[in-house]
Amino acid sequence: MKGSSLIVSIVLFVAIAVLYVLHFTGGEKNTPSGAMISSAGAGSGDLRIAYVKADSVILNYDMAQDLHDDFTKKQEAYTTEYGTKRQVFEREAAAFQEKLQRGGFLTEERAVQERDRLLGKEQEVLKLDQELSAKLAEIQQQNNQKILDSLLDYLKRYNEKAQYSYILNGADVLVGDEAHNITASVLKALNQEYQANKTK
Repeated sequence: MKGSSLIVSIVLFVAIAVLYVLHFTGGEKNTPSGAMISSAGAGSGDLRIAYVKADSVILNYDMAQDLHDDFTKKQEAYTTEYGTKRQVFEREAAAFQEKLQRGGFLTEERAVQERDRLLGKEQEVLKLDQELSAKLAEIQQQNNQKILDSLLDYLKRYNEKAQYSYILNGADVLVGDEAHNITASVLKALNQEYQANKTK
């Protein structure tokens, strides 16, 4: 898997997270900061909206970078493990083919035994590839969940004070006042909390 696919997966998870926050986070209190939009509805008060550019958060979030670096190391280790076993099998298969062509086996039975052993080894190599791919997919999913949980947890705590009616994903905002873009403050706080917890 490439690093770009990890980032795309993370951004998709964050987009889901932001939609989750939009659906379950709310508040009707007024505070001095934030977007104030008069509601067209009858007597529903002010609608406060902010937005976060989730892709920017992911690309600059220290946790996402650390998880990506760790994932890359594991991916390289798995690739090396698989590549080594695949090369050993290919060398043995080539040696078998050469020996078979020059009549190097004393009996046909011995040639069949060696062929069967190599077929079994090939199945082991294919199984290893599937297992390592599954492990990498699981690690990537766990990493995405950690980032999603971290972002959601922070936004919930952030909104307890800010009392926004909605916090939108900036990727879906076509036109918006930069005064309501809370990406920088969210990213800064996330990184500060992550670094503080990392040093504990």
